[in-house]
Amino acid sequence: MKAQSKAQQKAAGAALSAKRGDTKVGDLQGASKEMYDSMTEAELEDMASTDHDDLPEAKD
Repeated sequence: MKAQSKAQQKAAGAALSAKRGDTKVGDLQGASKEMYDSMTEAELEDMASTDHDDLPEAKD
């Protein structure tokens, strides 16, 4: 699954960081917390690695 906005990509990156133990799960908020709970590390990596050059800041 590819990210649909830069905000979604950033949230996926934060959740991925927590999954890998690089940041604290307790620091996650909002979408990143939901992504952490509901997505696998592979799904998060796929979403976080989306090329962000053509993405809107936020999904409409």
